[in-house]
Amino acid sequence: MRKVIVLEHISLDGVIQGPGGPDEDTSGGFAYGGWIAPYSDAVLGTALRRQMNLPFDLLLGRKTFEIWAPYWPHHGDAWPGVNTATKYVASNTMTAGDWQPSVFINGDIAAKVAAIKQQQGPDLHVWGSGNLIQTLIQHDLVDAFWLMIYPITLGVGKRLFAGGTIPMAFMVTESIVTPNGVIVVNYERASVLNGE
Repeated sequence: MRKVIVLEHISLDGVIQGPGGPDEDTSGGFAYGGWIAPYSDAVLGTALRRQMNLPFDLLLGRKTFEIWAPYWPHHGDAWPGVNTATKYVASNTMTAGDWQPSVFINGDIAAKVAAIKQQQGPDLHVWGSGNLIQTLIQHDLVDAFWLMIYPITLGVGKRLFAGGTIPMAFMVTESIVTPNGVIVVNYERASVLNGE
């Protein structure tokens, strides 16, 4: 079975919006795009590259797909595999795109992602995709959170757990603290909840 792994740059107050650049995602008037830049260092870069070089397919929301589709085909040398990975795109309005290979899913997204998880193939990596993540969390489809937690609060913006959560237990399988104070941590689903 394939795992759904949510990978996010996240502020201390849970914001995941626009980490990479000022124009990445300005929806809702978000004015802090590019907030991760001051915290870059070699340790974080090494951890990020290691994660990006694992076998993966992508599970993306429409907005993230639209942000990435014009960029990654011209910068694939920075992320081996991003252009050849299958992009599963959750959208009720978009049915095709130029960035291939892509599969567009609509309707009951949770049921369709659950079916994709049962197929053979690499794990499904979810980057960005704030609205999609809320659906995945509410339907108990997330197997791991691989988070880069930055020592900054933003006060506004899209949050990782914006729609709340269901009861889930996790165990830490990897963690490091970078010289610039970023906590890189992998939370894998645990079978025990509330001592059961």
